[in-house]
Amino acid sequence: MKSKKYARVDEARCVACGACANVCPRGAISVLHGCFARVDSEICVGCGLCGKTCPVGCISPVLREGAA
Repeated sequence: MKSKKYARVDEARCVACGACANVCPRGAISVLHGCFARVDSEICVGCGLCGKTCPVGCISPVLREGAA
């Protein structure tokens, strides 16, 4: 069963440092072309480590569709 939340990156604020990808225990985050990070919501379990690690605070948890 998937978690109710997953991480979402504000691509406009992301500095592509890779800190989030380095701490993700599931490998759900990748840095694309050195421009911004992207989260694979199918893999992400919403643990929040990436958001706590992000130096610019551009990662936040969001509810999955249908989660209450």
